[in-house]
Amino acid sequence: MAKFGYLFLSRNLVTRDEDRAWMKEFGCTDIIEEEGIQERFRPEWRRMLAHLKDGDEIVVSKLSNALRGIREFGVFLGLCKDYGVRIVSIHDEIDSKGELFPDTSVGAVLDVIGRISHEATLIRRSEARMLQRRKDLKPKTEKEGMRMKKEKTVVSMYNAGHSIDDIWKVSGYRSRTSVFRVLNRNGVKLNRGRHQGPLGKRTKKD
Repeated sequence: MAKFGYLFLSRNLVTRDEDRAWMKEFGCTDIIEEEGIQERFRPEWRRMLAHLKDGDEIVVSKLSNALRGIREFGVFLGLCKDYGVRIVSIHDEIDSKGELFPDTSVGAVLDVIGRISHEATLIRRSEARMLQRRKDLKPKTEKEGMRMKKEKTVVSMYNAGHSIDDIWKVSGYRSRTSVFRVLNRNGVKLNRGRHQGPLGKRTKKD
C-alpha cells in the first residue's frame, strides 16, 4: 500500500508549503508536483493514477485543484472505488475512510462537489492567462532575444552583489550609464554606495 500526495502548483495554491508538510507528516511516500503550465494535460496526475494499486491512498490539497471538472471527478471516484483507494482532501476536509475529519457532514461534502467545476474553471482561466503572458514575453527576433538575455545577466549580477564596473565589463555596454538604465527599466532597487533607490530623470547642468 502506498500513500501518494499530489500538488498542482497553480497560482491560486498559496498553501503549497503547508500542504507539502501535511502530506509528509501524514506519511505520503511520494509527493507528486504538477507545474501550472501542464494544467490541461496533467501528465504527472495521469501517471500517478496509472500506477495505483489496491489499498493505495491519495492526498490532494483540494479536489478542484486536482480535477478539471465534475466529469473527471466521476471517473476518479469510479477508479478509486475499483481499487479501494482512500481519498483525502486537506482543505475540503474530506476523508473517504471517515477518520481524519469526523465533523464533515454529508451536506458539506455535497457542497464541495458542487463547487468543483466552478473552482476548476477559475484555476484553468488563471493558468491560461499566465501561459499567455509567458508567450508574450518570448522574444520575437533573435536580436531581441540577445537583448533580453543581456539584461537578465545585468540584473542577476547586480542582485548577486557584483559591482557596477564588473557588470559593465561583462555586459559589453559602451558606458556604465547603460547598466543603470537596464537596472532601472527592470525595476531593480539600487542599494549600494551612493546609488540608492530608482534613478531619477537626469537634469542638465548650467
